[in-house]
Amino acid sequence: MSKLPVIIDCDPGHDDAIALVLAFASEKLDIRAVTVTGGNQTLVKTLNNARKVLSYIGKRPRLAAGADKPMFRNLEVAEAVHGNSGLDGPALPETDYKEEPIPAIDLMRQIIMESALPVTLVPTGPLTNLGILLTAYPEVKKNIGGVSLMGGGIETGNWSAAAEFNILVDPEAAEIVFTSGLPITMCPLDVTHKALLLPGELEALRKHGGKVSVMVAELVDFYYRYHVGQGFAGAPLHDPCAVAWLIAPEIFTTKDYHISVETRGKYTTGMTFADRRPWTTAKPNATVCIDIDRVAFISLVIEACKSFG
Repeated sequence: MSKLPVIIDCDPGHDDAIALVLAFASEKLDIRAVTVTGGNQTLVKTLNNARKVLSYIGKRPRLAAGADKPMFRNLEVAEAVHGNSGLDGPALPETDYKEEPIPAIDLMRQIIMESALPVTLVPTGPLTNLGILLTAYPEVKKNIGGVSLMGGGIETGNWSAAAEFNILVDPEAAEIVFTSGLPITMCPLDVTHKALLLPGELEALRKHGGKVSVMVAELVDFYYRYHVGQGFAGAPLHDPCAVAWLIAPEIFTTKDYHISVETRGKYTTGMTFADRRPWTTAKPNATVCIDIDRVAFISLVIEACKSFG
């Protein structure tokens, strides 16, 4: 079987970094490019983090910088979760690996339009780059196979009571994506809060001793501190879920919903509203992951780390 062509759009970020490890370890994915946006930290920092992580794991895909702020808002970062660098924890070495001198949306358009197979987009940060891409180059939709994204929440938010961080940062871009007509798989907080790496599993990963395993363990050491304070029994690996869906969809339980994105609510801006009425006539626009085989998911992540040696 042919590998699935994908573009990963990210804002590293601890869980974005782990998502990159999982993606590049998979023999099922053909990663055509990695694009970066501001989100967990400023674009300068998230781009630098992407360069360091990819170089450290021995991968140098085509890389491009995208938006440094949301389409119509100021950027809000998640320093409380990811630290001043956006990737606090392991001391990753500097690298001479550089991004290409073209904007992310132009690289994305080029790859999508030139691909013999439809390209799947995997955004794990705010949807700004995708929103701009679909607005500037609507013709790309004919060769996009789908979107597998981490974002949103059906039952709850995290950055506000109603909204998850990635959607709240740029709800207008999210609205563009969810109304695009593209096939969307959504990994919201409802499933990612169940995708926990438990302390015992973290120590087993560290004891493996491989450079990537240790890097991921050190990433989780820092990242878990924030979540302990919120009562989590382990570290929720949000972003790797969007990659895991492409590799092992059988480990997820899904429901199809019509998702609307709130862009102007006083208390609900960024909310991903699922129409769950049994009698609704709204056509579903997203396959929503609502449960996960946690053990199988963590095994997938750990084996990916170990595969680097």
